[in-house]
Amino acid sequence: MHFETGKYYHFYNRSNNEELVFKSEENYAYFLEKYRHYLEPQLLTLAYCLMPTHFHFLVRVKVMPERLNASDAVKAADISMTVTKSIGLLLSSYTKAINKRYRRHGSLFQTHSKSKQIHDEAYLLTLVSYIHQNPVRSNLAAKPEDWKFSSYQDLIGIRDGSLPDREFVRRYFKTARKFRQYSEEVVSSAKEEYRVS
Repeated sequence: MHFETGKYYHFYNRSNNEELVFKSEENYAYFLEKYRHYLEPQLLTLAYCLMPTHFHFLVRVKVMPERLNASDAVKAADISMTVTKSIGLLLSSYTKAINKRYRRHGSLFQTHSKSKQIHDEAYLLTLVSYIHQNPVRSNLAAKPEDWKFSSYQDLIGIRDGSLPDREFVRRYFKTARKFRQYSEEVVSSAKEEYRVS
């Protein structure tokens, strides 16, 4: 995976053999706690959705002031390596805890997380909405706001979570209601290229 300062990325991973990654509500909360610990220093989170067997995060790589004095090449390599290493630490730390808790062994996630850089605004906005539609498409919830393991409730204003950047949504939509309307409309007409599960 490669990450650059100021760029937007969709990163995701899934379990091996469709094993449940999150077996209880406590597991979802613990994963987000670990995410904050390992990745919040480097990433601004725009949207996320945790599913029983996989997860999605839409993020923007933060400018890290302590690296501003390095050469451009060093900064780029260092930032990418830091983010990639932090994702690995998140997954291995979570896996160790799950292995201990459920007396299991081995890796929980597929070997390589995937990331896709977002190059255009239309894709970015569609992806924010599409990520939140995962539970609906998987028949786990009737509506995105019914799934509490995503950032959708925070972005539409029915929960006051601090992980997702609500300013991002406000820049593009005047109100949470307009974002909600957009989300419902855009997913029903989304191009196939936006469908990443």
